[in-house]
Amino acid sequence: MLCCLLAAIAIAIAVAAPTAGVVRRPPANATWQYQLEGRVDIGNPARVFDIDGQSTPASTVARLQRAGRYVVCYINAGSYERFRPDAARFRAALLGKSNGWVGERWLDIRRLDLLAPIMRTRMDMCKAKGFDAVEPDNVDGYANSTGFALSASDQLAYNRWLADAAHARGLAIGLKNDLDQIGALVRRFDFAVVEQCFEHDECGALAPFLRRGKAVFDVEYRGSRASLCPRARRLGINLLRKRIDLRAPAWRCPSR
Repeated sequence: MLCCLLAAIAIAIAVAAPTAGVVRRPPANATWQYQLEGRVDIGNPARVFDIDGQSTPASTVARLQRAGRYVVCYINAGSYERFRPDAARFRAALLGKSNGWVGERWLDIRRLDLLAPIMRTRMDMCKAKGFDAVEPDNVDGYANSTGFALSASDQLAYNRWLADAAHARGLAIGLKNDLDQIGALVRRFDFAVVEQCFEHDECGALAPFLRRGKAVFDVEYRGSRASLCPRARRLGINLLRKRIDLRAPAWRCPSR
């Protein structure tokens, strides 16, 4: 009886364990497009597309992949957005202060009992639509005024859970910002997405990803090619220049 019980436990653990070894990472050196608003510009020549998971149909994902593009599914994992189709699933106990964007509020990431079912469904959606990877946004609530007493340990636990949930679905996962915890998370995440690391002089913090041959995708909202591209090439960062609304127009540094 004990033998059977132990075998059952071992099977349960195996089923729940992430399968990080089978995910396909994005290329380390690649031009990219980051578009979260408007109809996806499939004519953009970028090799990697990071686009909104809920508003993008599976047909667009498939079309991009047929053209040889690596496609990342953007989801918001750290804040509530009232305009999302699943907004009614977020209980009032999860909702904290505004994060500065209209209709958005920080989430209590400690409440995995309430959050996990929602995030699993979102990742299942990414998988069902055929995305290669997921980019969960706002995973640095502990460093902001959220209305909750979130600790660095709370954030690490949540971010690791997100990584494991993505890998269990065969999806690669990118770490969005959260620069102060890179050392503890770099082994769990497959690439990094960062905003304004050159503007804020923070790009050096991404070195743990670069040393492991993992892609770093940076979006800047200020600066010129002459001021940004030589620095990005020197560090090995894939740089994109966008407007803050993250619609289609963009320019990027040439792939190295």
